[in-house]
This record gives sequence, structure tokens and C-alpha cells, in this order.
Amino acid sequence: MVDAAHIGVVGGGAWGTALACLARRAGRRVTLWSRDPAIAKAIATDKANPVYLPGIPIDAGIEAAAGLDDLGACDGLLLVCPAQAVRELARRLPGDGPVVICAKGIEVATGLLMPEVLAEVQPGRRIAVLSGPSFAEEAIRGLPTAISIATFEPALGQSLATALAAGAFRPYWSHDVLGVALGGAVKNVLAIAAGIVEGRGLGYNAAAALATRGFAEMARLGQAMGAELETLTGLSGLGDLVLTCHGPLSRNRSLGLALGKGTRLADHMQGRRQVVEGEATAPAVLARAARLGIEMPICGAVDAILHKGADLDQTIRSLLARPLRREGE
Repeated sequence: MVDAAHIGVVGGGAWGTALACLARRAGRRVTLWSRDPAIAKAIATDKANPVYLPGIPIDAGIEAAAGLDDLGACDGLLLVCPAQAVRELARRLPGDGPVVICAKGIEVATGLLMPEVLAEVQPGRRIAVLSGPSFAEEAIRGLPTAISIATFEPALGQSLATALAAGAFRPYWSHDVLGVALGGAVKNVLAIAAGIVEGRGLGYNAAAALATRGFAEMARLGQAMGAELETLTGLSGLGDLVLTCHGPLSRNRSLGLALGKGTRLADHMQGRRQVVEGEATAPAVLARAARLGIEMPICGAVDAILHKGADLDQTIRSLLARPLRREGE
């Protein structure tokens, strides 16, 4: 993908639309497909995405695809969909160009990270992962944003970064595909925990401790899986964790905030179109950690609150009552 003149975007949500606009600013021809015909029509005729980015104009040069097959001639595809939809869409991707996965999560049914899912569905396809601290609304408005693009081929990573870099949008390339994918998945679970801390009024000390100890869980699991610590302390790990735990645009943090204030999960999610990735990822990351013998008490607490009916205050007391240990363990 050295000369990525034509980029296809699979997904018409906020991040897919933002990436389409950023690719256009980088001088690429861009075709975007959305499974929602109303969004595709709005992008084609009104140059807007009123569902996910209301009030923000969309680049007039973005073409709307009638179907996925319209992306077959693209030089590469950005797969921007919820994590649990990656397998279904991966089966339908046309062409043979590189696929850049922009979903953050772990597949619930298999415990696989997103690049592992794609490799299973389309063996031999060139794969990259795009992740990092990136709220779509800020990126599309041209505010400074830095992300990671990981591939097994350094030349491909560099060419993808060049193809997408525009103005204040700065991609950095990496070879640690697993580490970049894992950081983006685990941070969503930890952001729910951060929201609970805030919603429960536990204070700034607790918020700092939560983020730090949560990162320790991410690092333990990542290194056990073969990820590099340098990656986990970078944009797609620690960087994304900081943003998602504290940024007001974070859907995962917002869910935790609501839970901390006493709102039921079902009530918070009712009527919402955007997926909160950490909800499904929590049990999936714990299952993966269990296979490796890795303890993740904060992620476990989030899963217990979300899916096992655990009392919120009792769960917090149980975390605080854990045996004392040396930092780093």
C-alpha cells in the first residue's frame, strides 16, 4: 500500500466517518460504506452524518458506496466497526488489499483479538491495526491527534502512516500488532472502572490509583501474551487509557459514571446506538487472562458488576481488602 490513492472505509459510525475525512485531507480518494442506508444517503447527498457526528460537515469528496463490493478496487480498507461485528464483516470484505482494523476489543465467543479474528477469517491477507487516544469528534475538527498503526511489515506500516497523515493527525508505525490491539481492548474495561470511581465520588486519589493499577493489569496480560512493554506504555496502551479514563467523550467512562451514580446497565444503554466496547470485552479479557494464569482484579470487578449482579459498594470494599503486596506484582 505504498501508493494508497484510493482508501475504502467499512463503517459509517463516528470514527469511520472521521477517518474518511482525515484520509481525504491527506489527499486520498475515499469511498465509505455504511450498513445503515440512511447514513450512506446523508453522506452522499447532505455531506453530513447526523446520527453520529451531528452538526459537523463531512468532506464533500467522500463517496458513499452502495454496497461492500464497491470497495473491491480500493488499495486498502479501514475496517471501522464494533469489535463483535469484525468476524461477520471480515468474511464479506472484497479485494485483496491490506485491511487496517480500527476496532478495539476481544471477540467474546473465541477470546481472540481483532487481528487474530481477521487472520482466521482471511488467512494470508495483509493486516494492520490502528489504535490510540482518539476521540472522533476532536480528530475530525482538526485538533492534534496521535495514533499507532501496527503491522508485521515495517514498510507497510510506514506507507499507511504516510497515507493517513494530514495536518494535526499524526500516525506512528509499530511492528507490535498484538500489543497495539490488546491495549485498545483492555483500556475500555478499565475506563468503566474509572467512571465508577468518579460516579461514586471516591476522589482523585482513587482515580489515580485505579488508572495506575489498571495499567499494571494490562501490562501483565500483555507481556504474558508476548506484547512489548514499550508498546503498552505508548499511545495505544497508556495513552489511550489516560484519554478513555478521563475524557468526557468516552462512552466507557460514561457507562461507569452512570453505574457509579446508581443507574442500571439496561437503563443506561436503552436507546443508545453507539456500542460501549468495554461491556463485552470485560468477560472476554478475563477468560483470556485465566488461560494464562494472569490475575486482573479490577477487570474482574467490572465484569462482576456488569454481568454477575455484584453489589457495587461491596465489590469496591473487596478490592480494597485484597492482601498487601509489593508494587510491581
